Parts: sequence; C-alpha cells; structure tokens
Amino acid sequence: MAKLSIRDLDVTGKRVLVRVDYNVPTEEKNGVIVINDITRIRETLPTLQLLIQKGARTVLAAHLGRPDGKREPSLSLKPVAEKLAELLGKPVAFVDDCVGPAAEAAVAALTNGGVLLLENVRYHAEEEDNDPVFAAQLARLADVYVNDAFGAAHRAHASTSGVGRILQAWGRPTAAGLLMERELKFLGDELDHPARPFVVILGGAKVSDKIKVIDRLLDKADTVLIGGAMAYTFKLAHGGKTGKSLVEKDHTGTALAAEEKAKSRKVAFHLPTDTVIATPVDSGKVNKKGRPVYDLQNPRVVAGDIPDDAEGFDIGPETAKAYAAIIAGAGTVLWNGPMGMFEDTRFAEGTIAVAKALAEATAKHGTKSIIGGGDSVKAVNKAGLDSQMTFMSTGGGASLEFLEGIPLPGLSALDNK
Repeated sequence: MAKLSIRDLDVTGKRVLVRVDYNVPTEEKNGVIVINDITRIRETLPTLQLLIQKGARTVLAAHLGRPDGKREPSLSLKPVAEKLAELLGKPVAFVDDCVGPAAEAAVAALTNGGVLLLENVRYHAEEEDNDPVFAAQLARLADVYVNDAFGAAHRAHASTSGVGRILQAWGRPTAAGLLMERELKFLGDELDHPARPFVVILGGAKVSDKIKVIDRLLDKADTVLIGGAMAYTFKLAHGGKTGKSLVEKDHTGTALAAEEKAKSRKVAFHLPTDTVIATPVDSGKVNKKGRPVYDLQNPRVVAGDIPDDAEGFDIGPETAKAYAAIIAGAGTVLWNGPMGMFEDTRFAEGTIAVAKALAEATAKHGTKSIIGGGDSVKAVNKAGLDSQMTFMSTGGGASLEFLEGIPLPGLSALDNK
C-alpha cells in the first residue's frame, strides 16, 4: 500500500522530525572519531535538500552502535553532524541529547530551512524498549514525522515506530522520506510487477535464513540461482559430500521442498556445479571471541563431491560463467547474499563475476538490477560497481523481512495515501 510522502506535504515553517539511519562505521584515529563510510549519510541528502528547499525546520533522530542506554562518547553522533554539514554545504546544529529541555530549546531555535541533529537515541534505554513516555518526548519535538531509515524499519523502537503512532493519534502527519520511497518502489512495486525474465540470486550462509524469501519469491520468479554456503545444504540434500563445509543437516528437507515447489511452479532452479574449496588447518591462534583461527590452505576448484578434509568457500568458475549467461538475458534481477566468502580475495571471484554480469546487463540491456541489502551491497561496493546498479537497498535485516512479507513496524507507523 502506498505511503504518504514528504512530497505530498506543506512543511514550510513546521518542525519535521526525520528518523534517519546514521549507524555508520567509525574508528578512532589519533584520538578523533573518523567515519569510514558515508554511504548512509549521503543517501539521506535528497530528503534533507527537499525539506530545506520547502522551508522546513528539520530535526534528525538516529542511532549509532549499541551503547545499551548509556552515554558512550565513542558513539556520539557529533562527528556525523560535522560530516553532514560538509555534504549539505550548510551548517547543521547539534545538541547533546535527543529529549528534554536541551533538545527542546535547540529545536525552538531552528529557523526555516535549518537542520538539527539530535544525539544518539540509544543513549536512552527507553528507545529500544519503545517506551511510550520516551516516544511522547520525541513527539513533542515534531509537527510532522518522516521515516527515511529503511534499515531500521523492522525495529519496533520509540524513534522508528512509537513516535509515529503517537503523532498519528495527535492528528499529525507521518510520511515516508525519499529514500524510504525508493526502497518501497524497488523492493515492492518493481518486484510485484517485474520486467521478465525475473531472476532471483540468493546466497549467504543458511537455507533457514532465506527459506521464507525463497518460498515467497518462487511465486514470482522465472529463475533462481543459489550460491554461498547455503548451496552446501542443497548439495547434502542430494546425497553429495560436503566435507567440512557449513551445512544445516536439519534443513535438507527444507531445501528439497523448495526445489519441489520450484518444479511445480515451473521455475528454473540452479545449484552450483563446481566449487572453490580449501583445507582448513588450525593455526593455534584464537580470535577476539576465543574461537580457533584456521589457515585456509591449498585453494582449488572441484566439480562434484568436496573431500572430507576440505571446505567450500565460493562458487566455481563454470558456475559463475553459467550464472552470468542467465543474468545477461534477464529483465529484472534481485540479488540477496554473496556467492562465497568474498572478504578473502581467494574466494571472491564468484561474487565479483555475478556483480560484473549484473552491471553489464544493466548497461547493455536495461536490466533492472536490485541489490537486496546487507553483504550483497558490501560486495558490490568492494567491486566498485555500486554506481552501475539500478538500486542498492540500505536495509539488511529490514530488506530480508520486507521480502518475506513481514509487516515492518516503521512502515506501519506511516500514513497511507
């Protein structure tokens, strides 16, 4: 169902509380917190520029990390305010709390076209508890509520859900931002009525994580391509040997049921025919979580069974070539989940091949390439192909739940058109 948009509202002189996703990766360098990736900040600029243009008094709410209800200086949003000001080309005010007298005074000081970023909402434990009193404190800062944080829309927190519900009860509008609109368009409308053939590429570690998505998309897709560690559960289900590979032995029936549904729907269902494997050898070291660290030795390609002492880490070159050929003829492609352990260059070729094939199909044939968030987006960014895709979702878990058809609390709190 279409949601009310900021395009539909007259916000001149009004206090517009915008929930944004500024949960950006940071690190400390020489005593200064540095932002490593500005993607999430950059993606909100169209919404903010429209609000500035319309003369709104824009108040931004966001979280950063997991401070567990405490004021953790390393998780302050102040560096984000400075970066945002740089990207917007205008001052961005900052206040060191998100509710209470200081926040209310900072909001009252805003002029038309002004922008204010509130401090990390998760400094208050009430945020994640969706506490109604805390949500009402946030609501008092707003005449209008806008959610542009799709990546947090699956969380029923005070700033993503509670405040919207309260403002609705007060008769004040709650609307989607421009980024939220794009997410709903490409993960919703475009997939409900895809240009065909519609190809779904699913990777990642576990069949159990993706089975609801697989089940739902089998009603829409023409072809499904499986990669990542989840492929080994399918392999095991067919009686193949998977060595030390990550498998879900209790989900082999789930895998076979998915294939059977695909067959009944006349959906082509492709599994890898070759695999990049390596032999894990205990290094004698442990990681930060105290778990053993393994050296992955002798990377090689096998077709068929995986030896008992080896583990699969990527789709092989023949599979990558076959998948690329299918992608080349697609009208719409949805990709969620990498083909292998792409963080290690030795096991990144399958994922890179898929990304290149998608970029080429988009450029040459007008294929709609939709990247469904999380590690898929990281992989495309790492390959330097992000600008060549039709759409890259900013949601990880939110994308997955939306594709599964689960109602998202952050969307439910927005007015319908």
